[in-house]
Amino acid sequence: MGQSAKEETFPIVQPNATATIYVDSKIDDLILWAVNELVTDINDITGKKLKIVQANKIFQSGIYIGQASSTFFQTKTIQKELSNEWEKIYIKKENQNMIVAGSDVRGTVYAVFELAERLGISPWKWWADVNPIPQNNLILRLPKKGIIEKPSVQYRGIFLNDEDWGLQPWAAKTFDPETGDIGPKTYEKIFQLLLRLKANTIWPAMHPCTKGFFTLAGNTKMAEKYHIVIGSSHAEPMLRNNVDEWKKDVYGEYNYFTNSTQVNQYWQDRLDEVKLANNETVITLGMRGIHDSKMEGAKDLKESIEMVDKIITQQRKMLSSTFKKSLNEIPQAFIPYKEVLELYDNGLKVPEDVTLVWPDDNYGYIRRLSNDEEQKRTGGSGVYYHISYWGRPHDYLWLNTTQPGLIWYEMTKAYENGAKKMWIANVGDIKPGEYGMEFFLDLAWNVNSIPYDGIQQHLQQWMTREFSPEVANELSVIMTEYYRLAFIRKPEYMGWSQTEPTTKVNLSDFSKTEMEQRIQDYDSLIQKVNALAPAIPSERKDAFFQLVAYPIKASANMNFKFLYWNLEALTTNEIQKDKYQKKASEAYAKIKELTDFYNTKMSNGKWNEMMSMKPRKLPVFDSVAKNTFVKENIDLDNSILMKANQFVTKKDSEKYNWQSINGLGYSTSSLTLFPLQQHYFKKELPTVSYEFDLAASGNYEIQIHLLPTHANNFDHQIDVQIDKNKTQTFSINTKDRDKTWKENVLRNSAIVKLPFSNTNKEKHTITIAVNQTGIVLDYIEVKKVR
Repeated sequence: MGQSAKEETFPIVQPNATATIYVDSKIDDLILWAVNELVTDINDITGKKLKIVQANKIFQSGIYIGQASSTFFQTKTIQKELSNEWEKIYIKKENQNMIVAGSDVRGTVYAVFELAERLGISPWKWWADVNPIPQNNLILRLPKKGIIEKPSVQYRGIFLNDEDWGLQPWAAKTFDPETGDIGPKTYEKIFQLLLRLKANTIWPAMHPCTKGFFTLAGNTKMAEKYHIVIGSSHAEPMLRNNVDEWKKDVYGEYNYFTNSTQVNQYWQDRLDEVKLANNETVITLGMRGIHDSKMEGAKDLKESIEMVDKIITQQRKMLSSTFKKSLNEIPQAFIPYKEVLELYDNGLKVPEDVTLVWPDDNYGYIRRLSNDEEQKRTGGSGVYYHISYWGRPHDYLWLNTTQPGLIWYEMTKAYENGAKKMWIANVGDIKPGEYGMEFFLDLAWNVNSIPYDGIQQHLQQWMTREFSPEVANELSVIMTEYYRLAFIRKPEYMGWSQTEPTTKVNLSDFSKTEMEQRIQDYDSLIQKVNALAPAIPSERKDAFFQLVAYPIKASANMNFKFLYWNLEALTTNEIQKDKYQKKASEAYAKIKELTDFYNTKMSNGKWNEMMSMKPRKLPVFDSVAKNTFVKENIDLDNSILMKANQFVTKKDSEKYNWQSINGLGYSTSSLTLFPLQQHYFKKELPTVSYEFDLAASGNYEIQIHLLPTHANNFDHQIDVQIDKNKTQTFSINTKDRDKTWKENVLRNSAIVKLPFSNTNKEKHTITIAVNQTGIVLDYIEVKKVR
């Protein structure tokens, strides 16, 4: 491949020559580890081992790696770019040298791994077995201007959660049986992955099956070794894992009203421990119950607010006196999750140097963002976001199906509304959430790296790196369809059941036509995956199974299991019933077979115990019994569907413009207003209009499908006008976790329904106006009413 005018090339390995890496004699241990990882990566590809030489000046052609403070980087350009910056990277060809520098230790490590990735090394090399493909020549290609970047978000990381069915049993039984838990050996691999993904923060696993992070010898030392910042979840103030560490028989009740002395001492003991260590931390403030429950002891909202205010004041006194620092020098976070948001919205005052970490509603829709006043806070704000969840109305712990377009929209919107301090993704067991996790962290590192129309391109580039350019385009199309089908209904929700309380599976709301189409769509995906499999390089076969084949085939068979069970209930023909029942049974057996292959055969059993086909043993994961009854089939097949981007006219307002987002929603082209800052329209409302023809007279229902996004004040509204008829106003938002919210998040759709009578006019116009930004139109459906 030739060199383009816009890029520089630098040979790393050639048939008769290899580049030399030069490092400062005082290089930090973590940077030296990263350099050695790079050397190993290159050796794995080429069979050639680059030399690492200590130097104190730039004296001959080579790769020079170090912090900005390194003796050989005392140039004005590098000092100007990197001095007093947080985790900034600098990679540039200068004369015949490749300069790889960072403003600090982590920045330098990120620069090294940026280099590795540009050479084709996947961050998932170990975690998803993206094994190297041999090459004789290895040439680094860079933009002529180099790569000079700093993170968009200061603290970027993951929350290991609901680890009972994957990460914990895998660590305990397969990877680290000596520890029998998620211990330092496992965390070392996790921290190495985080650094390759340019992340810096961990909220450790905290379920009852796992020992508390601070209680297992070696965990904090491992975090120190890899310069990983330790935080803790919304349920774990002051870095305490209450589930494992609060011993009721020792301390009494976890109740600040009746037992504050013991609670304070319990918190102080952890702070004393942290003070003696050398870990970076972000301290979560406030108080909830032992495990993701509300604070004990308060009789009403007012009492709760007063007590949490008192608790935060006391916690901050403890921090100040323990660390002998100004409070604004001690990173702190407040996470208004579930009932705590109600306290905040009703007047709880959080000190302004504390970071407000806004949660989503557990289903990918951020519940609240900083308003104009809150955006002035010195502590800034962030987001706690789920791509895996245990809880009502239904878990999604099995497969990672959160649409990348939804992650993009919600997190970009959050950033544009000031959430720049901390982003944490609940990734469950890490596997099989690899792509979703990296997509989230890529945005956190550089929020502009994925534009609104570049979501598919990001996926394609990922597939190029993980597999090969030859299959990348087709694979990205396949995975986009996988995410779209799951957006309509996640595989975990196909039983139309719920949990907390757990209910039995039910027949679907899909029509017969929708069911048959869905079977066809999933069957097509399986055929395409099978057709591409032979083209996957042999080194990447295991990676292909875990990153593509398993999620698609397992998801497809969960759909087949329920869809054939549903079709069985729609027929009176016993032969046909038996046929459908057999197909449903075969689908269940296929999931078992795929999961067994994942655990015991793939990667020679490396991931045994990582994949459960029935997390929490919910009814949806069971085989389905034969349907002995017949269900009436109400099938309205002749509906008209208009995607949100198929408007005929639009009217923008002020500086806000309608724009469709490639890869978002059922339509994969949902429409919203840019820029994404929160804004109310006072005078002229932005509108968008659609036209449709109805050949037959009669009664119809118009359904406007919107994403179930949230407004700070629960006040998203749309105005709808059909032809010249009177405009009607509809409220979109649900409050708290009511029945409609549950329906909305399970189908990723808030639906506005309007009756409409067609007489003899064939062409009709529907105009939709919105009262503020943050409202997302997905599609419009016009259905004939019986």
